Amino acid sequence: MKHSTQNTSFYSWTIVAMLWIVAFLNYLDRILITSMRDPIVADFGLTDAQFGLLTSVFLWSYGILSPFGGFFADRYSRKKVIVFSVMVWSAVTLWTGFTHSFYEMLTARFLMGVSEACYIPAALALITDYHKGRTRSLATGLHMSGLYAGLALGGLGGYIAELWGWRSGFHVFGIVGIVYSIILLYVLKDYKATPEEEKETVATESISLTGALKELFSKASFFILLVYFAVLGIVNWLVYGWLPTFLKDHFHLNLGEAGISATGYIQIGSFIGVVLGGILADRWTRKNNRGRLYVLIIGFTLGAPFLFLMASTTVFSIAIIAMLFFGLARGFNDANMMPILRQVADGRYIATGYGFLNFLSTIIGGLMVYVGGALKDAQIDLSIIYQVSAVAMLLATWLLFAVKLKKN
Repeated sequence: MKHSTQNTSFYSWTIVAMLWIVAFLNYLDRILITSMRDPIVADFGLTDAQFGLLTSVFLWSYGILSPFGGFFADRYSRKKVIVFSVMVWSAVTLWTGFTHSFYEMLTARFLMGVSEACYIPAALALITDYHKGRTRSLATGLHMSGLYAGLALGGLGGYIAELWGWRSGFHVFGIVGIVYSIILLYVLKDYKATPEEEKETVATESISLTGALKELFSKASFFILLVYFAVLGIVNWLVYGWLPTFLKDHFHLNLGEAGISATGYIQIGSFIGVVLGGILADRWTRKNNRGRLYVLIIGFTLGAPFLFLMASTTVFSIAIIAMLFFGLARGFNDANMMPILRQVADGRYIATGYGFLNFLSTIIGGLMVYVGGALKDAQIDLSIIYQVSAVAMLLATWLLFAVKLKKN
């Protein structure tokens, strides 16, 4: 497939628009189960531990399979991996609506983790294949906003369950995803290098799993990104898992107010952050090769102290402002993480590299949800846990100054 410059520009944004819908479905489908907790628990007679296991199995399979999903996208085809991923997880979503036992649902959640693990590394690699220097961060950020929308609207599952029953939500979104995967099959196209780019390509070894490990883990900068992303995973999962409880206890909110506050303000900040952080990074990088890295560092140099402030204040309005700024920093990260990885890792293994970041972040972050509960049981206040997390986030962010970047 050969594009003229104009057509490439138009199609590169079509890719972002098409994948925004996939990103929306990605988080919506995975979060539906949590917003429909009560009717599902009642239908199957589940304990809290069994219901929690449904999320844990998803996270474990998602985290462990992420590097392999990325490798398949590098080795074979971004498009095929994305279409396969959407089709399988949508079929599993549909199946979830027909399950009749706990173990059947547990199997469905495992398969959803396996299939969803393939999507994010392949999608971000494809977007950054099409978007080079001037639009790379903004395009990445706009795609990530689809995840936020899916996460925010996943709460509608509770209303769907009340109106039509919990199974209907899985039926509807499962069918929507399957139909959309067929559309993607015809519209999505892998990027083909232009004749000028092919001339610049130097003959290299074929893509292999051992080659990926050798290339990625021979770079100190990749290890720094792994450490940074793991700490970010810890902070994010402590927020996902325990912020509603923290807000309810510290500001005496009811359960509904605490739940909405815990996701709403951070999501608003993140929406603004991915757009603002994307535009700033793209412009700065035109003048300074480290522009994207500096935007990310500035984000959490401001955002981490605001997380500390949220954990320390007794005034709810100040906590709201703090959550908005923390969300803004997270948006700066989401718009720029993959473009920065592009400046660190070998381009042949870019999806595999992001898969490893996802793996470590999900496994350690998911573990911290449990550790956070254990610390709380040991009478350690959540405010202290968030304060320590904020300091760790700040130190991990400043580690990024040591990252060495290739020319953008």
